[in-house]
Parts: sequence; structure tokens; C-alpha cells
Amino acid sequence: MPFKVNTNINALKAYYELAKVNAQTTKSQLRLASGKRILQVADDTSGFNVGTSLKGKVAVMEGAKNNIAAAKNMLNTAEGALLGVNDLLVSIEGKLSDATNPTNDRTALASDIKALAKEIDATLQNTKFNNTNLLFSAAGDGFTFQVGEAGDTLNIKFADDIADKSSGYQTGISASLESFISVSASTLASIGSGTGTIDSLQTALASLKTAVTSALGDIGNFTQRLNIKADTIDVAITNAQSSISRLFDADMAMEQLKATRGQIIGQAATAMLAQLNIAPQQVLQLFG
Repeated sequence: MPFKVNTNINALKAYYELAKVNAQTTKSQLRLASGKRILQVADDTSGFNVGTSLKGKVAVMEGAKNNIAAAKNMLNTAEGALLGVNDLLVSIEGKLSDATNPTNDRTALASDIKALAKEIDATLQNTKFNNTNLLFSAAGDGFTFQVGEAGDTLNIKFADDIADKSSGYQTGISASLESFISVSASTLASIGSGTGTIDSLQTALASLKTAVTSALGDIGNFTQRLNIKADTIDVAITNAQSSISRLFDADMAMEQLKATRGQIIGQAATAMLAQLNIAPQQVLQLFG
């Protein structure tokens, strides 16, 4: 083995090994400090790209989840209003029955029916969610929500039998409400007279009740669909988060093992570097 002093090859090799061990140890320590497996893109380029894409999808799904919650709140608002309207219609039905009794005060009954009909009209026109009419005018076109990833939308249409964009109400609903808002004692007095007035009012009442019942049924169906979509999104978000964790989160136990191993090897490599660095001093014995 030749003795060379100018360039200590073995010491350089030990130095390079020590630098490599220190770099690996430092990386493990940084992963422990941050909890992240990918500290820079170069650590796992493909994993970083996949994980970033998944994070974007999770953000979209979280937004869709909020949309679903808002849609359910909107439906709950509409349902409460329509249940109230249904109760008012039942009250009108009772008043019409009372009007068939000739001993009752039909003027008072007509006044009651008008008041109930006006309240129905006010409820339908003024039921809003975040300043958006739910049972009047443009509500007939429905409300479109994004309920999943891009392109996954749901048009929630439940008031199309009640509302009309151009006239506020569908023609039949408008006419039915007007027949009760304009009802008079004389109209109620004609009940049973063979003029067909009672049939007209009963038909108007049935039209209103059918529209309200249909809307309530649609609300129930859409609520069920939204519940299913919310559950589906929860599962999708959980799975995506699991994949993101696998790509980005550090295995703390494994990184601790690597850091400890690196520290031990680093100490040994430092000792060997010191010994190899002074090894050429043996040449001095040749000059003794």
C-alpha cells in the first residue's frame, strides 16, 4: 500500500460517507420536526403531484358538502312554510263546511276565509332563504347546487306547481287563491242552492292542496337524495384524506429510528474520519 500525504483518499472517502449520513439524519430530523414526508418536491415528485391533485378534489368536495348543507336548510325552510300553508288550507276547508249551515254567520266566515287566503298568499310570496324566494316567481325553475366534483350538480325543483317565473304564480294557483281572497257572504250563501259555487270553491281548494302536497313530496325526496349525497361525499373525503396522509405524512416511528441510526453512524464516521485524517503521520517515522 503506497503512502501518500498530499491527498488523503481514505479520509476523503470517510468524509463523503459522513456527509451522506448527516444529510440522511438531517432529513429524518426535519421530517420529525414537521411531520411531513415530502419536504420538497424532489423528495417524491409523482407523489407530490398526486397529493396536490387530491387536495384540490378534497377542497371541491368540502365546498360541495357545504352546498348540500345549505340546500337542506333551504328545503327545511320551504317545508316549514308549506306545512303552515297546508294547515291554513285545512282551516279553509273547515270554514267551507261551516258555511253549509244556514244558521252560521256567513259574513264572519267569509271574512275568516279571506284572512286565511291572504295569509297563504303572503306566506307563498315571502318565504325566503338568504333573500331568495322559495315558493314564488323564479322558484319554479328550481335551484341548482354543485353536490360533488365539478359537473356533479343537482337541480332542486319543488315549487314548479306553485310558482311561475313570468307571473309569480301558476295560473291555477293564482285563480284558486283569488277565489278565496274575494269570497263573499253571498257566495257562501249560494252553497247548496244548485248554482255550483261550492263545487268551484272545493275545486280551488283541491287545486291548492294538491300543489302543496306535491311540493312537500318533492322536498322529502330531494332531502333524501341530499342525505345520500352527503354520506357519499363523507366517504370520498375520508378516502382522499387517507391517500393524502399516505403521501405527505411522515411515519414518525420510522423516522425516529432512522434519525437514531444516523446519529450513531455519524458519531462512528466522525471517529473514523479523525483516525484516517492522521493516518499519513505514519510517514514521519520514515524520517526518524
